[in-house]
Amino acid sequence: MPQLRLALNQIDSCVGDLAGNGASVLRWTRHAVEQGAHLVAFPEMVLTGYPVEDLALRSSFVEASRAALTALAGQLAAEGLGEVPVVVGYLDRSERAQPRYGQPAGAPQNAAAVLHGGEVVLSFAKHHLPNYGVFDEFRYFVPGDTLPVVRVRGVDVALAICEDLWQDGGRVPAAREAGAGLLLSINASPYEQCKDDVRLELVSRRAREAGCPIAYLAMIGGQDELVFDGDSIVVDADGEVITRAPQFEEGCVLVDLDLPAAGEVPAGPLRDGLTVDHRTISAAPDEPAAAAVVPGQAERLDDDEEVYTALVVGLRAYLAKNGFRSVLLGLSGGIDSALVAAIACDAIGAENVHGVSMPSRYSSDHSMDDAADLARRTGLNYRTVPIGPMFDAYMGQLPLTGLAEENLQARLRGTTLMALSNQEGHLVLATGNKSELACGYSTLYGDAVGGFAPIKDVWKTAVWRLCRWRNKAAADRGLTPPIPENSISKPPSAELRPGQLDTDSLPDYELLDQILELYVDRDRGRDAIVAAGFEPELVSRVLRMVDTAEYKRRQYPPGTKISPKGFGKDRRLPITNRWREHT
Repeated sequence: MPQLRLALNQIDSCVGDLAGNGASVLRWTRHAVEQGAHLVAFPEMVLTGYPVEDLALRSSFVEASRAALTALAGQLAAEGLGEVPVVVGYLDRSERAQPRYGQPAGAPQNAAAVLHGGEVVLSFAKHHLPNYGVFDEFRYFVPGDTLPVVRVRGVDVALAICEDLWQDGGRVPAAREAGAGLLLSINASPYEQCKDDVRLELVSRRAREAGCPIAYLAMIGGQDELVFDGDSIVVDADGEVITRAPQFEEGCVLVDLDLPAAGEVPAGPLRDGLTVDHRTISAAPDEPAAAAVVPGQAERLDDDEEVYTALVVGLRAYLAKNGFRSVLLGLSGGIDSALVAAIACDAIGAENVHGVSMPSRYSSDHSMDDAADLARRTGLNYRTVPIGPMFDAYMGQLPLTGLAEENLQARLRGTTLMALSNQEGHLVLATGNKSELACGYSTLYGDAVGGFAPIKDVWKTAVWRLCRWRNKAAADRGLTPPIPENSISKPPSAELRPGQLDTDSLPDYELLDQILELYVDRDRGRDAIVAAGFEPELVSRVLRMVDTAEYKRRQYPPGTKISPKGFGKDRRLPITNRWREHT
C-alpha cells in the first residue's frame, strides 16, 4: 500500500499582503520538504488572506493574486522545492463564466491551485459557497464545478475547500465515486465557542461518506473581528482521529498515511454535475520514509481557556496587522476593564499597555484602589487623570442634570482617552461587554470610544467566569493573579451618581444574559422566550432595550467574535425599524 507523507501548514496570513503571504508559503514549504513531505498544503485563500470581502470585486486585486500565484510557483522551483506538489489557496476568476444577473462582475472565485515543477498544474474553485453568518460568498464568488484530483506517489488525492465539507453533497460523495484514496480540505473556518467539537464530528462523518481518510487543514490568527483557531484534523476512513493539531498555534503537522493505490480515473460526470479534473504528479509509489512520523493529538483547551485564548489572539492580530504597538484603556476598578487589561497584557506585554484612572466626585475609594492594584499585579503603565476640574468647568458653562450629567462624565473620560491616544499613539480599547452593548447600557462618545473592543462578544456572566479562570490559571503556575478579587466580587457600577449600581437600570445579569442569549444569539421572539419560563413584563422590558439601542451598536468599535452571532456581520438589523416583538 503506498505511503504518503502529508504536511499541513496551519499558518496565519494577512489580507492583501500578497508578498508577505507568499514568503510564508515559501518558508513553510521549505520546512515541510526538509521533513520529507510528499504533499504540502496551505489554508484557504492563504495567498490573499481571508476574508477579502469587496477586494474580490476589484479586478486589479484578482489579477494581482493570479500573478502572485504564478510567481510563487516559479520561486518554489528556483529554490529547489519544485518537485514536491504544493496546494495553495488564492483568489481567482472564472475564464468560462458568462455575465448574468445576480453573478459577481468579473466572476471571482475562492480558489486553490496545485503548484509543481515551477507551474500551476491544477486549479479549482470552491463548489459550495456559504451565505450565512459572517459569510457573503454568493456576493463575491462563482462556484467551481469539478472534483479536482491529483495523483501523488500512486495515490489519488481529491481536493476541497472549506464549505465543500460543511454542506451535503458535492465533492464529498464525488470523492467516493472517483475512488479517491484521500480527501484534502483546506479551510479558513472562523472560531466559535465549542466549534472544535462540531468540527470533529463533521470531519468524521464526512470521512465515512467519502469512504476515505480526510485531512482537514485550518487557518490560525485573526482578521478584523474574526479569529481562527487552527485545530487541523486527520481522520481515517472510519472517522477515527489519526492526528490533531494544537489550537491557536502556528505550525506544520506531518502525518504518514498508508493509502490505497489509485485506480482508473472516472470518465463520465459524477453526482451533482461534477466532473473529475485529474492531474498526475507521480504515478508510482516510492519507498516509505526511513523514519516514520509518530501521529499525535494535541491536548484540548478547556472551554474558558479556549475563549480567553481566542480573545488574546484576536486582539494581538488586530494590533499587529494594523501597525499598533501599544494600547490605552480606562481603568475604573471594575471587572470589565480589568479583564480587557489582562487580555491586553497577555496579547502584547504589560510594558505596551497603558491604563488611566479618571476619577470623578462619584468614584469610590475602593474603585481607585482596585485600579491601582490591577496595575501593580500586571505591571502595566498606570496614571491618574482626575476629570473633576473638567467636569466643573463644563457644568459652569452648560448646567446639566440627570442622565445628561451622568453621560458628561463618561464623555469627558472618552475625550481624555482619545486625546492621549492622539498625543502618544496608543490604540484605545473599549471595555464594554455584550450584555451592555445589547441593552444600550453605554454612552456614545464616552465609554464606547475606541479602536477595538476585545470583549464586545462576551456576555457579562462570562466576563466573571473568564476573570476567575485567568486568576486560577496564574495561581496554578505560581504567578500573581492579575485581577483583584474585589473587582470580581463587588456589585458592578458605572459610578456616575451616588450609590449607583447596574441593577438600577438592568435586571440581574444571570437572568438578563439568559434572555439576551435567546433573543440575540438564537433569534427567538417574545412569545418563545416567555414560553421558556421568563416573566412576560421582564421579557418585554429587555427586548425594548435591545431594539432601541441598534443605533449605538452600529457605531461601536470592532471586536473579536467568539459566539455564533456577534454584533456586526452576524446580526444585521435596520436602525429605522417599527417592528416590535414586545408590547
